Amino acid sequence: MDKYVVTVSREYGSGGRLIGKKLADDLGISFYDGELLSLVAKESGYTEDFVRRNDQKKTQSLLYHLYIGSQILPASDMIFIAQSRVIKDLYNKESCVIVGRCADYVLRGFDNVINVFITAPLESRIARVRDEYGEQAENYRAYLLKKDKNRIAYYNYFADDAWGKVQTYDISVNSDIGIEKSADILTDYIKTRLGDK
Repeated sequence: MDKYVVTVSREYGSGGRLIGKKLADDLGISFYDGELLSLVAKESGYTEDFVRRNDQKKTQSLLYHLYIGSQILPASDMIFIAQSRVIKDLYNKESCVIVGRCADYVLRGFDNVINVFITAPLESRIARVRDEYGEQAENYRAYLLKKDKNRIAYYNYFADDAWGKVQTYDISVNSDIGIEKSADILTDYIKTRLGDK
């Protein structure tokens, strides 16, 4: 099979990172999520701490853009540009799974890219965040919706398409069926799609 990249977009608490990791293990390819930030730091020359603090953030206001317009790019924009270069370099070097970071948008139009979206009912996501991730929140529903809102804002800021729009993904899986079963379905789909039956 030729080199390929699987991008994983996901609702917060849907288990998308876990599914992506299992998918990479099952396919015998590399996995990038937080690991990508170390590569971005090397590419950009910024410290890893600086990259982590500005990762997946968007510039907040039009006023800021007007002020900064005659200055340099905002840190989040510079990180996104460096991150995009790293994602494209990975595409050229190896088969891998990349979680989040607008990878589906960055690699739009590239051959052998499979874009996956992981979803789950809100109640299931709340249970995973509370029980498996051990995160604390006064109102889990509001907490998850805010996390998703931030992901949507980040994606929509950098991409010229809408996050979660079904037409931009090759396959979407409801992870309520379980992490392993979700990864199994995706593994079968990817092998069939790329012709390794």
